[in-house]
Amino acid sequence: MPPQPDRKEPGHCIIYTMPPILNAQSLSKAFGAEPLFCNVSFTVNERDRIALIGPNGSGKSTLLRILAGLVAPDTGEVALRKRTTLAYVPQESVFAPGLTVRQVIETALKGSEVPHLERDSRLHETLGRAGFEDFEAEAHALSGGWCKRLAIAEALVTEPEILLLDEPTNHLDLAGIEWLEQLLQQASFACVLVSHDRYFLENVASETAELARVYPDGIFRVAGSYSHFLEVKEEWMHAQARHQEALENRVRIEIEWLRRGPRARRGKSKARIESAHELIGELGDLRSRSRTASTDIDFSGTDRQTKRLVEVEGLSYAYNDRPLFSGLNFVITNGMRVGLVGPNGSGKTTLLRMIQGELKPGAGTVRTAEHLKIVYFEQQRHLDPDLTLRRALAPDSDAVVFQDRVIHVAAWADRFLFTGEQLNQPVSRLSGGERARVLIARLMLQPADILLLDEPTNDLDIPTLEVLEETLLEFRGALVLVTHDRYLLDRVSTTVLGLDGNGNASSFADYLQWEEWRDQQARNRKRVISESARTESAPPAPAAAPAKKKLSYNEAREYAVIEQQIADAESRLSAAQSALSDPAIQIDAPKLIAAQSELEQAEAELDRLLTRWTELEEKQQ
Repeated sequence: MPPQPDRKEPGHCIIYTMPPILNAQSLSKAFGAEPLFCNVSFTVNERDRIALIGPNGSGKSTLLRILAGLVAPDTGEVALRKRTTLAYVPQESVFAPGLTVRQVIETALKGSEVPHLERDSRLHETLGRAGFEDFEAEAHALSGGWCKRLAIAEALVTEPEILLLDEPTNHLDLAGIEWLEQLLQQASFACVLVSHDRYFLENVASETAELARVYPDGIFRVAGSYSHFLEVKEEWMHAQARHQEALENRVRIEIEWLRRGPRARRGKSKARIESAHELIGELGDLRSRSRTASTDIDFSGTDRQTKRLVEVEGLSYAYNDRPLFSGLNFVITNGMRVGLVGPNGSGKTTLLRMIQGELKPGAGTVRTAEHLKIVYFEQQRHLDPDLTLRRALAPDSDAVVFQDRVIHVAAWADRFLFTGEQLNQPVSRLSGGERARVLIARLMLQPADILLLDEPTNDLDIPTLEVLEETLLEFRGALVLVTHDRYLLDRVSTTVLGLDGNGNASSFADYLQWEEWRDQQARNRKRVISESARTESAPPAPAAAPAKKKLSYNEAREYAVIEQQIADAESRLSAAQSALSDPAIQIDAPKLIAAQSELEQAEAELDRLLTRWTELEEKQQ
């Protein structure tokens, strides 16, 4: 279809606009008697990066599947521009047993119109950019994060014009999220993504659309960053509140007039009576749409006075002969909130299981305070799909006991935004976010000295995430939190324990310090690999005496002692890292600042010496 002119006033130029590549009009969808959304219209233009947000159960995933052509709407239609290709990545990525990474991508290429001669180069380019090194690895056996990367690569290899992503950051580690951010920022295709990761939304989205019944059209869309969307939404909510207040005043006047009785209204027009009823109906509709609720989350802490809850000393663990961490030392004290970070496979879940006592370390000890109450929220959590919501929330009766109070299951369900009609529905009919709320409801019934939370934010909507943040900030016990949600990590954690996946671990004041340390570790490893490869490829060196001919007298003296200086600098860096891990220093702000400064100086000195050693080594060779 050729560009269509936008006609302006006489004397103005004509602006040509391209039609959208996807145009959905008047979409409605309901499951049973409960509508998800009604008469929602949605367009996608070239290079759009649209964040689709909304409360759990509002129909975001369903709308995405309708746009992908996998689910038929009850009303409305979806039109794609001719020859437009579209790819969809669902929340859960599952591959058939026996398929390798290479075979998954080859199958995707065969199903597309990619010329046969281009397939091999495109396969290598796509998997390389996604970070895959072993193309023959079994896809079914990959970790959750690498499964997600493979699913995204499977979609990208077909070079779609539109990419639909449903919760793409679930299961990705922080490095994976950064990879996806860069990929989408540089992409030439349009993208619609459902996500609750607020930093991810801020860094990626060029538009934000919220699907919610509070809006007259069922959806509220704003161009610009996610933070700009929040500002515009706040202004709209204020305007809506003023409109509702004015409408309530008008309705109050009309109701008083209607109550005066027929005699008092005898000379009044029938039109005003009809208008009064229309105003009452409009106000009722506005109130029903504006009624908002939030999940009431409150973890129960005990009154334990013990300061040191968990002491880890010399902890080591290896998986398939690969060290996850070694010589790990740290203490968890009452009130401490530890953010546990690291790439997928670095041992975060393993460490949580050791603290809980579920897994024995390879070496070292984990000592816990006497009668310590630990509550563990697992990453791989399942609910029996055949259970009713009633039995999932209250397994033994129609009531639960929370903070020494007996609460009926209907009231307990209402606290987590479930209706009475849902109590007898099977869990399988709940959305991912609703199932997460059920699990949190069950978790809250257990008083805890320490909470171990492994990816608790998966599938939670943004309002529930905000309530969870406030709850964790108010929790009186200790907390160890594994999450890919950087906003939650920054807001909640008082210290960050970072694992690099190569046996190293260290403590930091915040996530940004850990990122700098991680990047430095990666640079050091690359330097060692590069120097090792250079040494192996170099011809055998002659006797030491001729090698010194290319070094000046002062350089030769410097070269003779620099290896000892590097060893001393490494010892200083190790001591600085240990000091920063000391709980006594972590709770003392001046000492913590001094320890961090010492760490930075030690890293800078080691970098300088390694750089100089490389220069002298190259000159000598």
